[in-house]
Amino acid sequence: MRFLWVAVLLASTIGVSTASDSNYQLGSGDQIRIQVFGEPDLTIDQIRLGESGAITYPYLGALQLSGLTLSQVEKLIHRGLKGDYLINPSVSVSVMEYRPFFINGEVRQPGGYPFQPGLTVRQAIAIAGGLTERASRRGMSLTRNQDSRETTLKVEMATPVFPGDSIFIEDSFF
Repeated sequence: MRFLWVAVLLASTIGVSTASDSNYQLGSGDQIRIQVFGEPDLTIDQIRLGESGAITYPYLGALQLSGLTLSQVEKLIHRGLKGDYLINPSVSVSVMEYRPFFINGEVRQPGGYPFQPGLTVRQAIAIAGGLTERASRRGMSLTRNQDSRETTLKVEMATPVFPGDSIFIEDSFF
């Protein structure tokens, strides 16, 4: 029974992390690795998406990757290489470094910081040196670009932060 409980817990944890990775949309500033198994000339260990969200890939030229998930990029490269270049390419794409998040307002060290999976507003504040004496604990907002739209939300300390998010901590008058 104990083994079954541990197995269920482990499976649910794996499912959560895989689901979040599979839905992640690439954007400007992300650094990725593209691997075509058995083809070292087509493997790129580190390439950062520029401001346009595009990269240049051997044989395929410019590829617009911003807004695509990792599996969509794998399929795009697979389709491009299949036939003319390779019989059945096996493509793997992974994020090596996420684009930064930003935190401004009443924190001790405002600025951009490297994103870490599982990040919350509380942890982002800690990374930025903590709140100043004038910081509002209720006046916190987060701006997120998703599907080419910018959305601003009121947040709490436990709110998840995603790559590219901008957090703003207001000042308190009392």
